[in-house]
Amino acid sequence: MDLMTGLFTTAFQAGGVLALAALGEVLAERVGVVNLGVEGLMAMGALTAIATVASVPSPTVGFLAALAVGALFGMLFALATVILRANQVLCGLALTLMGNGIASTIGKAYSGMPAKATFPGIEIPLLSGIPIFGKAFFSQNILVYLIYIILPVALSYLMFRTRHGLNLRAVGENPAAADAAGIPVNLIRFAYVTAGSALAAGAGAYLTLAFVPSWSDGVVAGRGWIAVALVIFAGYRPIPAVLSGLLFGFITALGFVGQARGWPIAPAFLSMLPYLGTMAFIIVPVLAWQRMRRIMAAPAALGIPYYRDVR
Repeated sequence: MDLMTGLFTTAFQAGGVLALAALGEVLAERVGVVNLGVEGLMAMGALTAIATVASVPSPTVGFLAALAVGALFGMLFALATVILRANQVLCGLALTLMGNGIASTIGKAYSGMPAKATFPGIEIPLLSGIPIFGKAFFSQNILVYLIYIILPVALSYLMFRTRHGLNLRAVGENPAAADAAGIPVNLIRFAYVTAGSALAAGAGAYLTLAFVPSWSDGVVAGRGWIAVALVIFAGYRPIPAVLSGLLFGFITALGFVGQARGWPIAPAFLSMLPYLGTMAFIIVPVLAWQRMRRIMAAPAALGIPYYRDVR
C-alpha cells in the first residue's frame, strides 16, 4: 500500500508540471497561435521562482513573479506573431533558445541551491483518509488542487459554456468570419497567448517550488516539448490535457520507483519512459479511427496569421 501511495503521490506531483504547461498551450492554440516557446518559458519561470524566494521567502510571491515574467515574454511573443505576423514556429523556437540561454546564464549563481520556501502540503480532512488515493491526492500543496481541479474546470466552462468561449474558439477556427461578426481577433489572440505564456512559466515555478525543489541548469529537461505534444493528444481541450499530464506523471513516477527499488531495467531506459510515451501518443491520432481524428482535430486557423485586409 505504501508503494502505491508513493507512486500516486509522485504521479500527481510530476504530472502537475506538464498539466499546467499544457493548459497554457491550450489557451494559445485555441485562438490559433502555435507557441513552441514553452520550454524556454518554463526555464525562465523556474529560475525566477528560485531567485525570488531567495530574496523573499514566500512561495506565493515566487510563483506570482514567475507568472509575471511569463506574461512579459508572452507579450513579446504575441507582439511578434499576432501584431507583426512573424512566423510562429520560428518565433517559438527563438523564445525557447532565448529562455534557456537566459536561465542558464543567470542561473549559475543559483545552481544547486534548494528553494528557501516551498508550497506546503494541505491535508483535507476525511478525504485524505481514503486508502491509497486519498493520501496521495488530498495531502498535496495548493498548486496541485489548482492544476487538477480549479483551472481545468474553469477553462473548460469558459471555452464551451460561455459566449466569450464561443468567440475564442471562432478566432481559432475562422478569424475572418469572427472579425466580420465584430470579434476583436488580434486582441483575443494577444490576450490568450500572454495568459498561456504566464501559465507555462508558472509550470516552471511549480517545478522548482513544489516538485524538485531546487534549481539546476537543464532542470526543465524537455518537459515543455512534452506539454506541447500533450495538447495534440488531448484534442486541444483543458480537461483531457490535465488527464494526459497525469498519465505522463504516472509514467515518470514508474521510472522513479523502478530506480529506487532496483528493478532489473537500465536506469537510462526508465528515465526515457516519458519521452518514449510522447512519441507513442503523437502517433495515436494518426492511427486512430476517423471519429477520433475529428475529435482531436486542431483549430482550422492554427499557425496561420490573420490579415484583416485580405479577408
